[in-house]
Amino acid sequence: MSSPTKDPLFRSGGSLTCRGLALAAALIFGIVMLTSACGDPEAPTPDADPAAEDAQQNTIVDVAVAAGQFSDLVRAVQAAGLAQTLQEEGPFTVFAPTDGAFAGLPDGVLDELMEDPDALAEILLHHVVPGIYTEAEIRELTSLETAQGTTLEISDTRQGVLIDGANILTANVRASNGIIHVITTVLTP
Repeated sequence: MSSPTKDPLFRSGGSLTCRGLALAAALIFGIVMLTSACGDPEAPTPDADPAAEDAQQNTIVDVAVAAGQFSDLVRAVQAAGLAQTLQEEGPFTVFAPTDGAFAGLPDGVLDELMEDPDALAEILLHHVVPGIYTEAEIRELTSLETAQGTTLEISDTRQGVLIDGANILTANVRASNGIIHVITTVLTP
């Protein structure tokens, strides 16, 4: 091993040169980066996506409530007694009709369904599929079996994916217990 006075990183008398300082700083930076990478794997990173973090904590019902375009769906889920089910672990794929989709029902149909929780639950469960299916995965299928035991027909068209004839407006909305695909029509079994 050479003495500090003959090492190019040191000046005579043992003090570091500029090159030696740069190497020492790089070494310290590397150690700091390595130890921070070995930290808490659950700790959020500075560039973490807040929407992804929310999805890890918010259930399908929470996401639907926060979106603001599913007030009729949320009201129907509550009236049918399915809110607790859709807040459980799942996972679920939900084809969620917007308020506009509910407005497209014939006059009085939604009010009648609200009075019949069993019929309402059957219709709502026709929108729920056990498991998680992304839009890309759905494109590869011709049908899906619902939580109600019925079948949803899938068509991949130029205009996009159709679920029993309903367009998917927004796909792959993540929740802690599944995924939501926003659709344009209330599906009926």
